[in-house]
Amino acid sequence: MDKKSAVIEKQARLQEVEALLKAPAAAPLAPLPREVLVPEARQQTPAVRQRATRPDGRLHGLGQTKYIDDYYLPGMLYAKIKRAGIASARILRIDTSEALKMPGVMAVITGKDVPCNSFGPSLKDQPVLADERVFHAGDGVAAVAAVTEQIAAEALEKITVEYEPIRPVLDPLESLQLETPGLHAPNPNIYGHKVIRKGDVEKGFAQSYRIFEGSYRTQMVEHVPLEPHASVATWDANGRVTIYSTLGRITLGRADISRTIGVPMSRVRVIATVVGGNFGGKNEITTEPVLALLAKKTGRPVKCTFTRPEEFLASTTRHPLVMDYKTGVTKEGKILARQIRLVLDGGAYCSWSETTLGKACILSAGPYQIDNLYAEAFVVYTNKTMTGAMRGFGAPQVCFAYESQMDDMAKALGIDPLQIRLTNALREGSLSPTSQKLHSVVVRETLLQAAQRFGWNEDGGGNGAQS
Repeated sequence: MDKKSAVIEKQARLQEVEALLKAPAAAPLAPLPREVLVPEARQQTPAVRQRATRPDGRLHGLGQTKYIDDYYLPGMLYAKIKRAGIASARILRIDTSEALKMPGVMAVITGKDVPCNSFGPSLKDQPVLADERVFHAGDGVAAVAAVTEQIAAEALEKITVEYEPIRPVLDPLESLQLETPGLHAPNPNIYGHKVIRKGDVEKGFAQSYRIFEGSYRTQMVEHVPLEPHASVATWDANGRVTIYSTLGRITLGRADISRTIGVPMSRVRVIATVVGGNFGGKNEITTEPVLALLAKKTGRPVKCTFTRPEEFLASTTRHPLVMDYKTGVTKEGKILARQIRLVLDGGAYCSWSETTLGKACILSAGPYQIDNLYAEAFVVYTNKTMTGAMRGFGAPQVCFAYESQMDDMAKALGIDPLQIRLTNALREGSLSPTSQKLHSVVVRETLLQAAQRFGWNEDGGGNGAQS
């Protein structure tokens, strides 16, 4: 083929490509349907009763899932944190010189090395490492990075801390009565308060056939996940830190990490690893800022994994509550009025206490139609392990209280425990404690179905089943 023919052929191909590009679409674009189809109530989960395979199930079953404690980065160091071991004290002096002399110890930091030594989901009242004041025994006061976990643990024993003990406040009711300033001076001990009013409780009590009063308490509960808290921090040459963590809320955690270590959020990357149990206990940062600072100081990746005792001592727990209930009822067991006071033991720091306070107060009346209600809730500081998020956010505690009182009232009035609940249960269109109109209410239906399956009435009124 001569040169002229080649040029002509090339031009023909270009024209053919151009024609194809300008050609209309093979099929006209169909407009999206304007009508949005919404499933009927309680029919929105078509996967229910269907066999579904978890994509990670095989790896879990074969033991091949990679959790954070399986991670290893080249040159990685291991960190340990020295805990205060005292509930309330001023820190007079911290001596880390002997720990730094140990072979294999690469760095030691204290609260003075933290650029911004405070964090928290709402109130910024929690230190990364306690600097001047210890508020509970699990407070970290120093951290060590070493070539092995054993050396890091031994180095903690070489760190000496001189304290001036302060009388701890361990009872939430005592904390409630303390005058300002409180534990976190100049702030008061009561750092959260909520009131719900509905109707006229005094009028309801005046009309009541009988008034029942009871006080109920719940205890502190640790989540005890099979996998303890763990993190790995590493920096790159451009001054950006990457943190692998069991943290459940990585966006909130990233903001706290950025704030505490004094680095813009754009230079903080948090990678959530496969979590071996959370239950609310991994909703906020623990060791992440410490590891970031140790990794920056040593120029090497640093990992820290909580021991089981540390989980109980230094991570959040479920709020203990003191709950006082006063309930007025008719002869038939219909609730006419209920007055409630809740005191939440917030432990040393706020954490998620404000959220728990609100939910506990709103739910404290139970799933019952009560026209006259007064509920008041407080959350206070104590020198105990900090409390935070745990499944239910205050709901399990108040459920224990109001259901215990329902049983007490049923027994005293000679009414079947199921019947007193059916008499008072919320119905379609009932108003919540905050006067929200409720829809898709199936409390009564659920109780009746459960009673039928349990055989509650088979012996006549449920007396045998109750016993």
